Amino acid sequence: MSCTQYHYQDLINLFNQCFAKTHNTYLIKGDDEPIYLPADERRAYHGIYFAYGYFSSALHECAHWFIAGEQRRQQIDYGYWYKPDGRTKAQQQLFEKVEVKPQAIEWILSVAAGYPFKVSVDNLINNEYINPQPFKQAIYQQVLVYAQCGLPARAERFRQALSQFYNTEKTINLTLFSTEHC
Repeated sequence: MSCTQYHYQDLINLFNQCFAKTHNTYLIKGDDEPIYLPADERRAYHGIYFAYGYFSSALHECAHWFIAGEQRRQQIDYGYWYKPDGRTKAQQQLFEKVEVKPQAIEWILSVAAGYPFKVSVDNLINNEYINPQPFKQAIYQQVLVYAQCGLPARAERFRQALSQFYNTEKTINLTLFSTEHC
């Protein structure tokens, strides 16, 4: 890993340069819980709020936005269910099922930024039955699909912006991905 400094403001600037004009969407440093808020009578723009200024949270919340279709982007948090830390085994399985694609995109974006990626099971309280290996493998398999078939267009646009800004690989280089490193 290089001596690159990672500042969330760089992600904000890059994202907003890519999508503020075309999609009226801004990446914004939030507080404790990330949230997506569509434009409404109080706010003339769509906002992707990431937690505490964490670089990885910003990448992750962007990944959710890249996957969300037009109708989903008109709903708070894209209209998805979310149960915070302390999920049951069944709830955790549902969480992992819906998090495969966003975390695969987050991983690809992290590599484009030269930033370390760590899979998040996001369940520290009830973790006695969590085996992260199948989840990691599912995310890796999704990375392979994206490498072969391409990312969603907005995700690819941001990946290219990150790659240019951080001077990293211009394409998705699969040798940079391994479940042992996430």
